[in-house]
Amino acid sequence: MAEPTTTTSNRPKWRRTLEALVRGDDPRFGRKFDLIICVLIVISVIALTIESMPGLPPWLYTALRIEEAFVVVVFTFEYIVRLLAAERPRKYIFSFWGMIDLVAVLPFYIGLGTDLRSVRAFRLLRLLRLLKLFRHMRAAEHLMTAFKRVSDELVVFAGMALLLLYLSAVGIYYFEHEAQPEAFASIPHSLWWSVVTLTTVGYGDIFPVTFGGRVFTFFVLLVGLGVVAVPTGLVASALTQERWHNKGETDDDEQAN
Repeated sequence: MAEPTTTTSNRPKWRRTLEALVRGDDPRFGRKFDLIICVLIVISVIALTIESMPGLPPWLYTALRIEEAFVVVVFTFEYIVRLLAAERPRKYIFSFWGMIDLVAVLPFYIGLGTDLRSVRAFRLLRLLRLLKLFRHMRAAEHLMTAFKRVSDELVVFAGMALLLLYLSAVGIYYFEHEAQPEAFASIPHSLWWSVVTLTTVGYGDIFPVTFGGRVFTFFVLLVGLGVVAVPTGLVASALTQERWHNKGETDDDEQAN
């Protein structure tokens, strides 16, 4: 006999209440909860920026430390609430958003017993808190859905783009190596030129000087326009489809009411 499955209605009321809170569906506190988290994320990023300024007075540095501790306490509370509200806590812990929520507070607790001033890259993990903003934005949900719609096409295009990067690096290496042995010392060295050219950034730090290299660069630039335009078009088309899909659902709901 099959085991009974756990549905939302069978869950304890307090778990359903917490779930409504973190999802923003709670009529009294859902929106306020989202707003508080978003404001604290912005404050945290501003504080991180101010910390980088030289010559801060001691009182401001102390205020920033207090701010960071307060933000971490709130984010830790949010993490625990989401963990308790999750239907499958283990799945939440190892999910994308679960990992982001954990990384948002982990550097602070590790830093309590370790001097992280020499490991600035670790402290920069606090910037990942910006990703938490997307969870609280309705428009971000549409964007994520649009990416999922064209994920297969984007993966194929990414593979083609990597292949083009390599082929362009090989081509420019053979055209320019003899004329510029330092700038195009090897195919790996030429990859930087390929990235800059195919993305149409064009820093101008290295450039072809031979006739063949310039002609080759012309064709690479034409391909580079597609490298930038195609993914943009795919996502834009998917966003349009998602918008019309949501509009159709809204119209159906209004007619039903």
